Amino acid sequence: MRILVAEDDDRIAETLTTSLKKAGFGVERESDGEVAWFRGDTEVYDAIILDLGLPQIDGLTILKRWRAAGRLTPVLILTARGQWEERVDGIEAGADDYVVKPFHVQEIVARLRALVRRANGLASSRIAFGKYLLDLRTMEVTSDGMPMELTPQEFKLVSYLVHRRGRVISQLEITEHIYNQDFERDSNAVEVLVARVRKRLGADVIKTRRGFGYALGDGY
Repeated sequence: MRILVAEDDDRIAETLTTSLKKAGFGVERESDGEVAWFRGDTEVYDAIILDLGLPQIDGLTILKRWRAAGRLTPVLILTARGQWEERVDGIEAGADDYVVKPFHVQEIVARLRALVRRANGLASSRIAFGKYLLDLRTMEVTSDGMPMELTPQEFKLVSYLVHRRGRVISQLEITEHIYNQDFERDSNAVEVLVARVRKRLGADVIKTRRGFGYALGDGY
């Protein structure tokens, strides 16, 4: 899942980035409000963490601009302790959730997972597909209670396709959403990754739409 972290405090941003990457998210960070607004307006993210106190353009203004332009990306706002007015303003402007500083990173991770699930019509962190069960908390895929051996990238691919069940996903979208920003994009990387997942979970778990991309297989 591709996450934008818009936070100007380097310490907080580093903590978030490190922890979210460990949790399986692809993370990109911006500290300037104007740049953060532009990226959220022109690029596709699965969710955005937005600090309200950004320089150049404040977070509340950014959020209002995104919603006015029809950008529906789930947004979790960060706000200072005790400033309940900011929380109310943020929610009324279109925020999907908020967390008060200082915070526990585990709470951010859990709330982000919930935002992404709800945005894709999923209620639980444990999602069944075919004979398999995807567990977002343990980052495992199991069959009859037995964990399948998947690498982190293989798990990310399966998770992304499960969240978008019924859709065909292009190679470019897969690359942007499951790899980190500094990944050197090899034209064959996604094809190799898909082949590995098919070998582990079955050839029919991912279907190819020639010229369009990949989708979760029929029956999954």
